[in-house]
Amino acid sequence: MAAEHGPLEQFAIKRIVEMDVGGLDLSFTNSAAMMVLAVVLITLFLTLGTRRRAMVPGRWQSLAELSYELIARTVRDNIGAEGRRFFPFVFSLFMFIVFCNVLGLIPYSFTVTSHIIVTFAFAIVVFVGVTVLGFMRHGLKFLSLFLPPGVPIFLAPLLVPIELVSYLSRPISLSVRLAANMMAGHTMLKVFAGFVVALGVFGIAPLVAIVLLYALETLIAFLQAYVFAVLTCLYINDSIHLHH
Repeated sequence: MAAEHGPLEQFAIKRIVEMDVGGLDLSFTNSAAMMVLAVVLITLFLTLGTRRRAMVPGRWQSLAELSYELIARTVRDNIGAEGRRFFPFVFSLFMFIVFCNVLGLIPYSFTVTSHIIVTFAFAIVVFVGVTVLGFMRHGLKFLSLFLPPGVPIFLAPLLVPIELVSYLSRPISLSVRLAANMMAGHTMLKVFAGFVVALGVFGIAPLVAIVLLYALETLIAFLQAYVFAVLTCLYINDSIHLHH
């Protein structure tokens, strides 16, 4: 019983609507529900923020423009002028991760990005996309990415495997970084919340810690989404410009 109400209970995937198609479990879960909710809220947020297009922006328009300009500047700084065509992808990825992270901070909700399978899906899409982009743009010359220019050829047997492992580990590092941060922070919040309940009137210190941790987790929710967007831009830049 204690395990059911432990700090990891919040990460359990639960079926809301059970569906079985040909032996395949296609149930609608709390994870899917939060993803749908994130998409709906992003659509509402951007619609409210852009419908008036006032010269003096209001609250929603300011937030929408700030989000747009943040990613536009990130794409421009890390990819250059050629990055414009990748802006919709990076912006969509950033907004979805931000909203999933923030929704997970609501008590009794579900944090989609705490599951490695979800964050790995984001990461593998980025990884496969930039790899295909690299070969489409440079052909077999893209393989020169694994041997930095100016390196003596006799060092190739040593450096190429290192660069290859580093390249193949990109989706793992991308996904683990995001999922681990979300899971660790939410677990700490749950643990401190348990202290508050157990200590009663003496739980003031844990309560203060929860407030501070909650503020930190809110910052991390935005920061991790931004880091994901920046790394995506860097990987795209490598595929376009190779060693530049």
